[in-house]
Amino acid sequence: MERSLNRKRATKCVLLLSVFIFSALWAWGEKAPRLKFKEDSWDFGKVDQGKIVTHVFHFTNQGDAPLVIKKVRSTCGCTAAMVSEKKIDPGKSGKIEIKLNTRGFEGQLNKYVFIDTNDPLQPQSRLTVTAAINVPPRPRIDLERYSMDVGLILDTEEIQSRVKIMNRGELELSVECSHKDAIFFHQGKKAFFPLKIPAGQESEIEIKLSPRSRKGLMREYILVKSNDPYRQSLSLYLSGYVISKQQLKELFAKYKDVID
Repeated sequence: MERSLNRKRATKCVLLLSVFIFSALWAWGEKAPRLKFKEDSWDFGKVDQGKIVTHVFHFTNQGDAPLVIKKVRSTCGCTAAMVSEKKIDPGKSGKIEIKLNTRGFEGQLNKYVFIDTNDPLQPQSRLTVTAAINVPPRPRIDLERYSMDVGLILDTEEIQSRVKIMNRGELELSVECSHKDAIFFHQGKKAFFPLKIPAGQESEIEIKLSPRSRKGLMREYILVKSNDPYRQSLSLYLSGYVISKQQLKELFAKYKDVID
């Protein structure tokens, strides 16, 4: 029973495909372009991170009507594609040059380029480029967290928070933290920058910040700079809500029954 249903479905698919092909060819007056690539994928092999590598895909119009390249687009900004000509006569050839920028990538990388044409049998084609990105030794910064909510704060008290800075790389990490109103501490003492963090280790920074007698919602950004060549500048986001003692008293008075 199930096999019979599968055969019927397959027959319907073949019939629909045949109708589509026939309609497409009829629309072209029985003449149509046919895009054929010499190859539709390319492996760059091992590539050092940061390099830009290039490959040219060659194609031919094997049909009997002019082939029009409507659009060439890639899956991300790291991949650029240029077509030699946008109209290819029957029997003629063209090429698409693809440049892959490996900056910021590591490990196995797969990227795609899509080509939209007037080929009725294959209106969209896909090219694939792959590479194994080799990452040289470097410091690699990471933060324990990138945002912290310090909650409710009195306008007379100092905001305090802690964050761990981690070096996930193979070389020593050099770090500097800055904010116009913040003071930074490391291991109980005022921090002196740049702070050096050995490979594979971490350091905790304590942040003390005055709310400057402001009220309401507080948003502050701590700038973290490092010698990580790919993440030279990071932001640590601090948020909270600053209230006065009078506002705090009013809150306690309003919710005292709930607290009890």
